[in-house]
Order: sequence, then C-alpha cells, then structure tokens
Amino acid sequence: MKKEAIKKILVRGPNWLGDAVMCEPALRGLRGLFPDAQVTLLVKPAVADLFVGHPAVTRLLTYDIKGRHAGFSGKWALAKQLRRQGFDLAVLFQNAFEAAFLTFLARVPCRYGYATDGRSVLLSDPVAVPDPRMLLHQVRYYWDLLKPLGLMGDPPVPELVVLPEEEQAMVGRCAQGGLTPTDIVVGINPGSTYGDAKRWLPERFAEVTEQLCRTIHTSPGQQVSVVIFGAKGEEHLGQEIAARLSSRSLVLSGATTIRELMAAVKRCSLLLTNDTGPMHIASAFKVPVVAVFGPTDWRTTSPFGGAHAIVREPVDCAPCLLRECPIDHRCMTRVTVDQVYEAATKQIAGLSGSSGLSSSSGSTQIHKINQTNQTNLLDGITVFLDRDGTLNYDPGYLKIAADLKLLAGVGPALARLKKVGAKLVVVTNQSGVGRGILTLKDLEAIHARLQGLLEQEDVALDAIYFCPHHPDDGCRCRKPNVGMVERAVSELQLDFRRFYLIGDHARDIQLAHRVGAKSVLLTPALADAQSLERLKAEKAMPDAMAKSMAEAVDWILEDAKTRPR
Repeated sequence: MKKEAIKKILVRGPNWLGDAVMCEPALRGLRGLFPDAQVTLLVKPAVADLFVGHPAVTRLLTYDIKGRHAGFSGKWALAKQLRRQGFDLAVLFQNAFEAAFLTFLARVPCRYGYATDGRSVLLSDPVAVPDPRMLLHQVRYYWDLLKPLGLMGDPPVPELVVLPEEEQAMVGRCAQGGLTPTDIVVGINPGSTYGDAKRWLPERFAEVTEQLCRTIHTSPGQQVSVVIFGAKGEEHLGQEIAARLSSRSLVLSGATTIRELMAAVKRCSLLLTNDTGPMHIASAFKVPVVAVFGPTDWRTTSPFGGAHAIVREPVDCAPCLLRECPIDHRCMTRVTVDQVYEAATKQIAGLSGSSGLSSSSGSTQIHKINQTNQTNLLDGITVFLDRDGTLNYDPGYLKIAADLKLLAGVGPALARLKKVGAKLVVVTNQSGVGRGILTLKDLEAIHARLQGLLEQEDVALDAIYFCPHHPDDGCRCRKPNVGMVERAVSELQLDFRRFYLIGDHARDIQLAHRVGAKSVLLTPALADAQSLERLKAEKAMPDAMAKSMAEAVDWILEDAKTRPR
C-alpha cells in the first residue's frame, strides 16, 4: 500500500476493557505512521467510552452487538454504514473472523490484521501470528502487528485521557462520601467479570487494606481513605469488604460509568486488584498497582511498565485460563495476606510526596525508598543466561515443574542486574522435547515455575527462548548456533554490541563468541591447566570464570563501568 494514499483509516479495536488499554500504544503508533489520516475507532460501547477525547482517535463508532447490530441483518447494516465512509485502510486489532468479514463486506480495499481464525482469505494484507511459545505481552502483540507497516522500536506504556470536568465531578462525588482532596486513597478492585477463578479472597483484600491504612504515614489534616471498585453485580462484594474496614471507605461497585471509573482510579495512590480492566486503567494513569494473579498468564497480561508488583504462587496448574477452578483454587488461596502487604508497602514507599509508611505498634519502621539513587549502569545491555546448571539445579532431563529448584543466590544476584537496567534473556537447549522425554506443555510449566520463583526474588525475565530439537536435527537454534539470540534481537529490539552471557558449558561460551558477547563461565572450582587447555581447544575460553552467579554478576558490574555506552 502507498502510505500517502491512506486518508481514512478504520480501526477495529479489542472487545475487552483491559485488552483495549493494552492496545492503546499501538493506536498511538498507528497515528504516528499516518499523522494526517482520519482514524475511526470501531469498538463496543464500553470500550468507546475509554477513548473519549483520546488524541490518536478522530472519531468513535460503536458496535452495538446486542442492539442495532445484532444478527446478520445488523452486521449487514453496519457494513453498509462503513462502506459509505470510504475507508482506505482497515487495521484489525480484534482477531475474530467477524472483524475481517465486516471490512470485506464494507469493501475497504486494504484490510490488515493477524492471520487468525481462518480469515486470511478476507485480508488483503494478512500478518503472520507470532509464535505462541514466545508468550508476548499483549501490548507487544498489538504493537508488533504494525511493524510491517514501518512501526519501529518498543511500545510505550499505555496512556489514557480524563477530561478536567470529569476529574472535578469525581472530586465532588468523593466529597459526598467523606473523602477530601488531600486524602491518600487506597483503591481496591476485588472482583472480576471474567469469572470467579480470577478473584482473590475478599476477606484477604480487607485484611491487607486494613494493615496498610494503619501503617501509611499521613501529614496533619490528611487521612487514608479506601475506594472500592467493581462491575454491576459485584456490589455485595464491595459492601462485604467495606464492612470489614475501620477506615473511611467509598463503595463504587456497580455505580460508575467507564469515564467515572477512569477518573476515580486516577485519584488513587495505590490500587490492589485482581487481573482486570481497572488494573490496566490504573497502569495507564501511572497509579502503582499490586495485582494478584492466579489462572491468567501474568507474562502476557500484567500491567505494562515498571512501577507495578505482581503477586502469585507458582502452582503447576497455572496459568490454566479457566473461568472457574475445577479443583481447590490453589493459585489464589496460597497467596497470603503477608505477600500482598509486603508488595503494597514497597509500592507506597516508592511514592513521591508526603505519603510514606510509619511503624505500627511493635513493628519495624519501614522507610521511604529513594528511587533517584538507583543507577542505570546496564541500561541497554542484555545478559543472556543458560538455564540448567546456571539458574537451577540440573538433574539431567528436568521433566516435572515442581522439581525445578533455583541454585543458591541466583535470585538476589539477578535482582542486582535488573535493578541497574539489564535485560535478562534465557537461551536454553531442551532436546528432551525432541527425544520424547517431555512435552512442550511440560516445558511451559517448568518455565512458568522458573519465572514464578524468580519473581518472588523481584526478578522479571524479559524472555525465555528454547531449542526443542534433537541434536541430530541440524537446526539453527541449538547452542552454540545463534538462532535463539538472533530471534531475541529481532523480537526484543536488542543492541548486538552490548551483550553478556553466563553459562556453565563450553557451548554457551562458543555462542557468546559467535554473537560478540562477553562471557562468564560458571564453574564450581578453579579450572586446572588441563581444563583450560580443553577450553582453548574447543574455542570456548570465557572472558571470566565464576564459582557462583553472585561472582558472575560482580564481574559484569565491574566490567560494565569501563564499557562504552
């Protein structure tokens, strides 16, 4: 397509509130690609409310699937309406067959979207779906759809717009509930329209909030207040939690429009929540979030950006993506009040302004965190990590997720790298899949546990790449071949000139040489002369050797100080 010929663009947005927020960076990216075009966003009514006044959108059209657009006749009427608009390009962020069919009926000449749901024949420009094993965050999934159109770089954090008059109206509504403009507001979103499986226990939400309200320091004239959010049908949930609180609370469950919800969430100093749409709204307004995850995949739908905390228990059956738990709901019941409280105190302590934490009776005082003292020594640097024998004990072929155990000191050492800006990417040979020893589902569960255990140490891996092939397959991805690193460079937009690699095998060091990375070989004891000769013969001499991950990180941090930025 010729970009200069594109004057009117139709965008079919996602149907769910959270998905729509995660799509927002791509919507801004589209506006950047076509700055002079009219952009019309076609979405369901609730999602349309989300984008009122948004600078990337010229016009909003609502898709009323339960009303005037119900059935085939309703869709035909909508297609005729769209045809009259004379759109040059349709961008389909919604993956359904119906989205492509509507734009086909509307005779939009350029129909652009992922080749999902058997709709490739209806798209003039189908885009290959990313490998599902990559577990892209949904923000990146939408952003990457536009890369063939010329969109570059990484997606920004989602942003939403609330009008000044809407903020003032919410101030007045809060005042009617006893909240003042100077209050420190803790928001709670204990429900989920997706299903009960995503809900943490309401009494635990109440207990965490009660502890927080007792320990948050306030200035003279300030108070800590609680606002409880929820959809229609969740009013009882909000009232149940409010009844357990001693702090002033305002229950807005089932009592807000989307625009009012946005204004109220923006007013919060912190949001405690399940994996829901309001979680993403809070993230878009830069409200610190503590989110409890259970059956859904935190790797793809967590709040996007760095100022948030995920609390979860790495059970073998999660993420299952089920609406109702068929067993004992262990992914949620094992998340404790103490875990969520600890995450919340860290979030509150990182806030600017007068709101910090004071000590409660008999407890140790928690001081505010001065985030400005953190350096960005490893900004733009990627550290590639082997898995077995480097991050976790290597029992041979690891087949059961519960058997994965981190090596001593791995979590704290990697946390030091993340704290100074490094990206952490695992590259691991897993020929057990090709040999039939374990399945891809087994491997996914193992990696879910690995990420979960590291998250408990405040370490978020940026990606895990694995080679599932048999050594005899001659694939390009098996280390020391460079396929996994090349893929990471392409998908994560990495700088080839700024790599480190930590591994425990000669093939890891050989891979480092091939991609120009500085390397650290983990070895439990000092290498003797014979071992050094063998490494030289295998062309696997590392830049450094270390007995532990902590020593390897020490070396990287020292080396980075002298490395050109």
